[in-house]
Amino acid sequence: MNLNQPKTDLKNLTQEQLVRYVESLGHPSFRGRQILAWIYKPGITDFAQMTDLAKEFRAVLAESAFISRFNDSMVECSRDGAVKFAFRLDDGEIIESVLIPEEDRNTLCVSSQVGCAMGCTFCLTGTMGFRRNLTTAEIVNQVCAVRDWALAHEKGSLTNIVFMGMGEPLANFERLIDAISIFTEQRGLDFSNRRITVSTCGLVPQMQLLGDQTDVNLAVSLHAADDVVRTSLMPINKRYPLAELIEACRTYRQKRRKRIMFEYTLLEGINDSDADAEKLADLLLTVPCKINLLAVNPAGDSTYKSPGPARVLRFQKILRDRDFTVFIRQSRGEDISAACGQLAGKGWDAEKVEPSAVVAAPTPTEVGKES
Repeated sequence: MNLNQPKTDLKNLTQEQLVRYVESLGHPSFRGRQILAWIYKPGITDFAQMTDLAKEFRAVLAESAFISRFNDSMVECSRDGAVKFAFRLDDGEIIESVLIPEEDRNTLCVSSQVGCAMGCTFCLTGTMGFRRNLTTAEIVNQVCAVRDWALAHEKGSLTNIVFMGMGEPLANFERLIDAISIFTEQRGLDFSNRRITVSTCGLVPQMQLLGDQTDVNLAVSLHAADDVVRTSLMPINKRYPLAELIEACRTYRQKRRKRIMFEYTLLEGINDSDADAEKLADLLLTVPCKINLLAVNPAGDSTYKSPGPARVLRFQKILRDRDFTVFIRQSRGEDISAACGQLAGKGWDAEKVEPSAVVAAPTPTEVGKES
C-alpha cells in the first residue's frame, strides 16, 4: 500500500465498490459489507468503533481511509415547520437541503450540484451558475446529517428523499446512481425505492438510463405545454423539445401502476390560463401520470408573479375534468428562502443559526396530497 496516496472516503463507495476496495487491501470481500453496515449507523465516526473487525484490519483502514461527515451544519427553521440546512463543503462552497415534516412522513429535499447549469428563469439556484457536481459522499452526507439532527431533536425518522434541491440530478448521473444504491442498500441507509424521487428538467438520455438502472420515482419539471413558452422558461427545451421529452416519458421504463409526476409551476399571465390547462391535458394524454401544481415562489429580483388561489383551483379543475390526478403543492419554508426555486446557498456568512426547537407544523395542504 502506498501511504503517499490520499485517503479514500468510504462514503463515496457503494457496497460493490467497498467490496473491491477491501479486496485491494488484501482482505476478504465480506469485510466490505461489514464496513457498509457500520458507517451508516448514527454516531459512527471512527474505525475503532467497528468492534467486529480485527484490530489489525481497523489499523489498516485508519491508514488508508476515512469516514466523512458534515459538521456544524447551519440550520434555520420556518414558521410552518420546514427546516433549511446549509452545509459548507471542503472547498468552501455551500449547499442547502430542506426537511419537510408532515403528519405521516419526514421528507428531505437534497442537492446534487453546487449551483446549476440549466438556467431555468424562475429558479434562484440557476443564477449561481454551475460550480461543480457533488461527490457521492456529499449527497449521502446530507441525509446522514439531517437524520442525525432529526433524531437528536426528537423529530422522528426520515421517510422520503427527493432530489429537488440545488442542481440537476441527472447531470450528475454516476454519483446520483451511487447515492441511490447507498440509500436503498439494506446495510446502508435502507430506504425503499418507492420513497425516493428524482426530479429532472428533462435530460432525455439520462432519463432513459435512470429507468433502466433504478426503480425510484421520476418527476419531470414541465412548466409549459408548448415549446415557445417552455423554451423561454427553461433553456433545456431547445435541446430536448416537448415532443421528444413526452415521448421519453411515454416509453419510460417503470413498474406497473407507477406514474410519472409532472411538476407545473404556475406563473401569472404566462402559463396559467384555461387554454394552457387544456393544452397541458392534450400534451399528457398518452402518459400515465400525476400532476403537481405549484404557484411560483418569487425569488431574488424575479418579475414573475404568483396567480391567486382561485386561478390555481380553476387550473386544477380543468385538468381533473379531463380525468387527470392533480395535486396542489403548498409552498413550505418561504420565510427562510427554503421553498422550491429559492435555494441559493447565500446569506450564511453570519454565525450559525440553530433554534432550540422547530415550530410545530400546521396541517395545510401537504406535498403529494390532494387539496
